[in-house]
Amino acid sequence: MCADTMQPADQGFAVLRRFARARTPLERCELCGAALAEQHPHLIEPASRNIVCACDPCAVLFDGSARGKYRRVARSVRLLAAFRMTDAQWDGLFIPINMAFFFRSSVSGGMITLYPSPAGAVESMLALDAWDEIVEDNPVLNHLQPDIEALLVNRIGSMRTGSRAEYYIAPIDQCYGLVGHIRANWKGLSGGTEVWEGIARFFDALRAQAEIVTGEAHA
Repeated sequence: MCADTMQPADQGFAVLRRFARARTPLERCELCGAALAEQHPHLIEPASRNIVCACDPCAVLFDGSARGKYRRVARSVRLLAAFRMTDAQWDGLFIPINMAFFFRSSVSGGMITLYPSPAGAVESMLALDAWDEIVEDNPVLNHLQPDIEALLVNRIGSMRTGSRAEYYIAPIDQCYGLVGHIRANWKGLSGGTEVWEGIARFFDALRAQAEIVTGEAHA
């Protein structure tokens, strides 16, 4: 239909469609500027913990790199079905909510504990004796890849509905993505329906892509 024969309502919708297309940002590689597909690799800068979007050719430059400015984020997800942690051990970590992730920092050389909050990721001081006890029971934690993967703990269901707690080895970008969802959608004191539904969808998706590790949770 030509513009001069277009009805006013059609013209209005055409303008809205053009506006929507113009406002939709095209994600680009933060290293070379190439356009990115919806699913694309991520890098992390260990010094700042900043997540960087990358194209495949740029990301491959950092495969297995333990030095340099960036490291390529791991993609695999493992659900540790036989993970052992008692309520007393969890309480000994002094984390104020029932969700957190733990990763080894190549910068500090130690374990970092972060938990989601309406203000973003909050770092918690890790009780080393309590953590060492958990690692002794779950030797797979000795093999976490520094900076790029984390132990992600979800004990919210066990506290709210009595369902089983979940323990994952997850890519660090997905952990920060969960933090971002909570920060963006939290409302009021309890968070609101939207944030809890989003958390449930996040773990449903993580569970669906995870390799289930049974046995004694050894590496």
